[in-house]
Amino acid sequence: MTETKIGAKIIDGKGFAAKLRARVTTETARLKTDHGIVPGLAAVLVGKDLASQVYVRNKNKQTVDAGMNSLGETLPVDTSGKDLLAEIDKLNTDPAVHGILVQLPLPDQIDPHAVIDAINPAKDVDGFHLRNVGLLATRRGGMVPCTPLGCLMMLEDRLGDLTGLNAVIVGRSNIVGKPMAQLLLSANCTVTIAHSRTADLPAICQSADILVAAVGRPQMIKGDWIKPGATVIDVGINRVPAAEEGKTRLVGDVAFDEAIDIAGAITPVPGGVGPMTIACLLRNTLIAACQQNDIDVPDI
Repeated sequence: MTETKIGAKIIDGKGFAAKLRARVTTETARLKTDHGIVPGLAAVLVGKDLASQVYVRNKNKQTVDAGMNSLGETLPVDTSGKDLLAEIDKLNTDPAVHGILVQLPLPDQIDPHAVIDAINPAKDVDGFHLRNVGLLATRRGGMVPCTPLGCLMMLEDRLGDLTGLNAVIVGRSNIVGKPMAQLLLSANCTVTIAHSRTADLPAICQSADILVAAVGRPQMIKGDWIKPGATVIDVGINRVPAAEEGKTRLVGDVAFDEAIDIAGAITPVPGGVGPMTIACLLRNTLIAACQQNDIDVPDI
């Protein structure tokens, strides 16, 4: 971490992710040398959503850089739910594919729940399948969603033992908010899930030793909502107009310039949580490849 001029510490998600990817690369090479297995990650993209294309392109590059096989398909925007389910069935039965992700959002004609439920839970490296959701809630293993997992890793690196800390999560999505709560409960935090309709949301946020912002509203959480010295994890990635006409910039769900006056540590946007998502996706793929071949999972 590096000190800002004001004194709050910036949690370097980009640097943390690079270290995690390096460990994954080392263990991937060992898996290939010792067992002749190369983890395969298949991403399925339907349509031409620009943000999804960027994510999948970055995922493909980092998968290959880690020594894994990058597989999958890009399907037309008018693909039917039946055809997408057929593609997933093919990947489920392909022994070269150890991890499957279907990039969200999907076009309106496709039911995302049916698609997620169709993925083999053992290959569900996003951790969205109902089986993996249940395993996480009951503390029985399973694949953990990548973004919350990356947040937890950074929190434990920053704070060590989280036991007894008050954690507030602003956001209740199935992808971030709810699994984040489960992870923090397992880490012995006292957890509050808040959202945009929570009564007196600023006061709830001010009670947090750990504040996770995942509500999807640009700079919604102001500096005076933050408890002095709190650790702030900003999951939001929002594109807003820049000062230069016709340009845009990325901001989080936290008003960063205000928050660094008060927080003890904070993740920036970009360069905070975002890089950890793909790093954890690669980690999950390596774990899935080991589990599917009855090989001891490395400690990563």
